[in-house]
Amino acid sequence: MTPIFSRRAALAGLALCLAGTAPAFADTYPSKSIRFVVPFAAGSATDTLARVLGQSVSSQLGQPVVVENVPGANGQIAASQVARAAPDGYTVLITSNSTHAANQSLVKKLTYDHVKDFEPITKLGTITLALVVNPNVPAKTTQELIAYAKANPGKLTFGAGSTSSRIAVEMLKSITSVNMVYVPYKSNPQAVSDLLGGQIDLMFADISTTLPSARAGKLKALGVSSAERSPLAPELPTMREAGIAGYELTAWFAAFAPAKTPKDAIDILNKAMVTAMGDKAVSTALVAAGIEPSSSSAADLAAFVDSETKKWAGITKAAGIEPE
Repeated sequence: MTPIFSRRAALAGLALCLAGTAPAFADTYPSKSIRFVVPFAAGSATDTLARVLGQSVSSQLGQPVVVENVPGANGQIAASQVARAAPDGYTVLITSNSTHAANQSLVKKLTYDHVKDFEPITKLGTITLALVVNPNVPAKTTQELIAYAKANPGKLTFGAGSTSSRIAVEMLKSITSVNMVYVPYKSNPQAVSDLLGGQIDLMFADISTTLPSARAGKLKALGVSSAERSPLAPELPTMREAGIAGYELTAWFAAFAPAKTPKDAIDILNKAMVTAMGDKAVSTALVAAGIEPSSSSAADLAAFVDSETKKWAGITKAAGIEPE
């Protein structure tokens, strides 16, 4: 028995030695490219954020960051893909309130659980939406638009490629008691293209997506969704200034990894992203795109998602929207 015992002791000792000499996860991560999955098309605000952020994170961590656009189903396709990815720190969802606050009240059966399937990393920013209409719509102000919609119930169509864009119009409909027809899109840039072509009449979308066309005279911008005027478009009144009492809506962005991603990886990603959001060059690029940068701890993001999910449930209920 003595030889057997000795062999076991030797093997146990060897295992301990190997464990002691094996490099820690934090010492080797990242050792290859990191994938940023974006649930909206190229040209969207979320895509712009991911690309600006990715450049900074890549520079800090010494590995490439590849941005992959997976649009469709209000972000469900991308969120589900990331939720099922290997929890190794190399797949990150750069997303918005669509996937992690609003869909929970808009979709009867989601293909992912926004809490159980993800590890929060950090908040990334907020953005104001602008109300824009096709030039053929006979309205130069929000009040004129409401008056026209009331006089022509069901005639006006609005597009949306994100839950924020849809809810922004649904809130307007609910508060003003007008009837407009919803046309869904995979992403807002596609809706803007159809708005420019006259296939739809109006939409709410992030300032970076809408204002270039409005300032070129191809669309008419009527106002913004935030409680205060945007410094990027100070000429546009808020919905409240336009007489839409109690109206306020802003979209937000955040980063998440698949559930069970090692804490070391989450901490490294959090540090890199928080550093990026505090960098002047990054901030300047994002503000130019209409995004107000922000950051947080992973724990604070988790608490924020919980409160925002409840908030968007209230907004959806007030707008009279039934889950589909």
